[in-house]
Amino acid sequence: MIPYKHEPFTDFSLEENQKLMQEGFNIVSEYLGEEYPLIINGERIMTDKKKDTYNPANTEEIVGKISQATQEHANQAMEAAKERFETWRKVAPEVRADVLFKAAAIIRDRKFEFTALLIKEAGKPWKEADADTAEAIDFLEYYGRQMLKIKDGEPVESRPGEYNQFDYIPLGVGFVVSPWNFALAIMAGTTAAAVVTGNTVLLKPSSLASAVSYKFVEVMEEAGLPAGVINYVPGSSRDIGDYIVEHKDTRFISFTGSRDVGVRIYEKAAIVQEGQVNLKRVIAEMGGKDTIVVDSSADLELAAQAIVDSAFGFSGQKCSACSRVIALEDIHDELLEKVKEKTTKLTVGDPVNQSNMMGPVIDQASIDKIKEYIEIGKKEGKLEAGGTTDENKGHFVHPTVFSGLKHNDRLMQEEIFGPVVGFTIAKDFTQAIEYANDTDYGLTGAVITKNREHIEQAREDFMVGNLYFNRNCTGAIVGYQPFGGFKMSGTDSKAGGPDYLILHMQGRTSSEMLKRY
Repeated sequence: MIPYKHEPFTDFSLEENQKLMQEGFNIVSEYLGEEYPLIINGERIMTDKKKDTYNPANTEEIVGKISQATQEHANQAMEAAKERFETWRKVAPEVRADVLFKAAAIIRDRKFEFTALLIKEAGKPWKEADADTAEAIDFLEYYGRQMLKIKDGEPVESRPGEYNQFDYIPLGVGFVVSPWNFALAIMAGTTAAAVVTGNTVLLKPSSLASAVSYKFVEVMEEAGLPAGVINYVPGSSRDIGDYIVEHKDTRFISFTGSRDVGVRIYEKAAIVQEGQVNLKRVIAEMGGKDTIVVDSSADLELAAQAIVDSAFGFSGQKCSACSRVIALEDIHDELLEKVKEKTTKLTVGDPVNQSNMMGPVIDQASIDKIKEYIEIGKKEGKLEAGGTTDENKGHFVHPTVFSGLKHNDRLMQEEIFGPVVGFTIAKDFTQAIEYANDTDYGLTGAVITKNREHIEQAREDFMVGNLYFNRNCTGAIVGYQPFGGFKMSGTDSKAGGPDYLILHMQGRTSSEMLKRY
């Protein structure tokens, strides 16, 4: 088998790739506004109640009309998943992995279509959407290979006259709740991990970006996945989300989203329902408040670019986005000026236009929340750049920089999920790390420094799941930087890492006596 390497990103400076991207837009334009059914046990079910997903850069453009599942549909999906589990769990791991490899090949062949759909439905700029598609391919390729590595379990010792085995078996029916910000990659990764390990799934994508997940399920079907392994049940948390979490036959929940929702899922999953025979497992990634620490010895040009890219890529709508800068006092002012200069040069607009570095935020609720935090920032610190919105046609927020903040101000503590970054000053490197850790979250962080002692100090003391040196705090690559955080950032489930699949399985020991004593 070819060793795993991550999917290359597309070079959009090449005219041939620009033409392929336009072909992708043309394909997507042919099905914009279509109605999408549920998929339960392979059956397409169109419901009366539908929810529109729309282009956040042009709110009048409907991307898809998504059928909404009821509790009755959730029960149908659960029964289908339970029944299919009894056969799917016995399918050879090599066959399950091969489905993922075929799906990766299909998405690779349709790469520009999926990228165009992400631009339309999630408002992602070309570069960000291309990376989303590439990451989905990576998850499929990586998890397929990981399944082949662990399929025979782990070696254990045997004494004379006995034979012992330790292996992994699937859990059962899982509930996958995927987010809108990586509507293809995270959805594909969490679903593929559950499926390749022999589980069956009820998939509830974000209501803000559901069409791309439907297209993914179609790809999995084309790749040979049997009916009932993935059951596509979009719907509201109120109507079906809590119901499935609490269902006695739900074996595990794989969730990516906000802290508040994740905590509620964790609480509800802990309650044993009548007839439930397993304690539910929760795999959760719940956001961050991510810090870039800039040391006195830092390359300030590199630091400024890392801050701008990390804070404003995809309009700050990443759980790994930089929203806090802690700078040593002797370089703070110069660094701030460099960040302001770069920020004011960023272009904001419809991401269909390749030249726009930033697109919209996802919906009106997001823009309203961001505006509230901008007002908080004006009271807590000094507005250095941005602070304005454009809501005439879409949900646009201009990149915003605040200075003069205390490390424990609200703007420096609460997740905003938008293009807003705050600056604070530390007197020395030890205090900078203390400030960086003084948050409820522990997902990503970066340190910009030329000081080797400070690098090693940060390795020991900076409590985040993904720590980067002299680079962005965003952009983890599957199989290269396993992704997941501490504290209120989640359960430290390392997506794209060597132990991630095991979270979807349970260990079993079998011991055979070969000789009677």
